Amino acid sequence: MRTVLAREMGGCSVLGRIWGVWRRRPGVRAVPKAPGFGTEAGHRLRPRGSSKRSRPLGGQPFPGLLQLENLSREELVDVLRAAVVDQKGKPGELTLFSVLPELSQSLGLGDQELQVVQASGKETSGLVLLSSCPQTASRLQKFFIYSRRAQRPTATYCAVTDGIPATSEGKIQAALKLEHVDGVDLVIPVKSPSRKDFQEGVKRTLSHFHVVAMGSGCALVQLQPLTVFPSQLQVHMVLQLCPVLGDHTYSARVGTVLGQRFLLPAESTKPQRQVPDEALLRHLCLTPSQAAQLPLHLHLHCLHLPGMRPGEAPMKLLAPLPSYFSRTLQCLGLHQQ
Repeated sequence: MRTVLAREMGGCSVLGRIWGVWRRRPGVRAVPKAPGFGTEAGHRLRPRGSSKRSRPLGGQPFPGLLQLENLSREELVDVLRAAVVDQKGKPGELTLFSVLPELSQSLGLGDQELQVVQASGKETSGLVLLSSCPQTASRLQKFFIYSRRAQRPTATYCAVTDGIPATSEGKIQAALKLEHVDGVDLVIPVKSPSRKDFQEGVKRTLSHFHVVAMGSGCALVQLQPLTVFPSQLQVHMVLQLCPVLGDHTYSARVGTVLGQRFLLPAESTKPQRQVPDEALLRHLCLTPSQAAQLPLHLHLHCLHLPGMRPGEAPMKLLAPLPSYFSRTLQCLGLHQQ
């Protein structure tokens, strides 16, 4: 299996994304195999910058985070183009989809249209897989569907959790449904679902998790979803009483009394800003107002893809951690073993 950050292939592009916006990336480069974070052999994740404990950053608490509202259409195209790590061969709203035609032109693809093959939630950082070749896109979609049916993970996420899972690794299974609550679509777990529930949209979901490091009451967790459902990984970690850091939608479902955590009813618990305790704020060197803007620490780190040609070895695409994610690891003393 080849491990790469960027190389030429026909018809596909992979972009590094941060918190629903985009960041500039260094130029195309290859990464050698190394034992580490991936499912098999992976690129070791190292916090960038000084090894010293980070200090408060004033008005810039989350380095590497671009605010989408501060970008023009042309600047967003430039950021997307710079974020390509692998290239192979609402009306008026500024989104990834809305600038795909400009991005296609900027990458020199001519009349070939880019389409999204694989992407995570809008607040999740990491890889986005695009294709300008319909045949390649169809083949990759079939590969992902077949892998899910065979319960073979193709995506690996990094997450920082507020809390440490009770076991170092395992499976999380839950029946989930989408409900429209107060104008917002929320994911609700369903206990003991009936056949009627499944007919009405309830889905069985499954994820693998592995705790990579622990420190300061938090954990660095590797997550591999084996099913596809909106906010699946965030809800699964809430069910483990360890919400993802920066989850301002579902973390309120975890309550605490006398130091003991418990689940609050999902149906009646409204989303609210995650509020880290004082000890965690000190470790993160953040004020409460800064913590209210904490980005979701969930990063699509790795995608496994088949070879693009007969006899070609499978490949592994990797996206480095965002700067704010690496800083959080430093502050919490979370280091990969």
